[in-house]
Amino acid sequence: MAFLVKRPELDFSDFADYYENRHVPLILGLAPGPVSYKRNFIAQSANGGQRDDVDVITELVFADRAAYQSWVAAMYAPGSGVAEDEEKFLQRALTRSYVVEERVTPTA
Repeated sequence: MAFLVKRPELDFSDFADYYENRHVPLILGLAPGPVSYKRNFIAQSANGGQRDDVDVITELVFADRAAYQSWVAAMYAPGSGVAEDEEKFLQRALTRSYVVEERVTPTA
């Protein structure tokens, strides 16, 4: 899971457009992709106000830890272009990311 913040000079629409149409194809073209790659753009906070310190929560799911580690190595290898592309639309210093273990409770 990654919690990402857009560059302040970008409006929300331009930010989402760049992420979806420029960054996602770059990521998916560099290495075998994750099983799932979700981007959850924050429109407003749960209490109805404007979102605060996060603009998008990205979720990447991998088959196993080895697949994740291989993907990370490819994404941040010198010359991959990922870091340079992220500078165009993200405040990279504010990025927070975590490796999580999902637990699902069936509700039906």
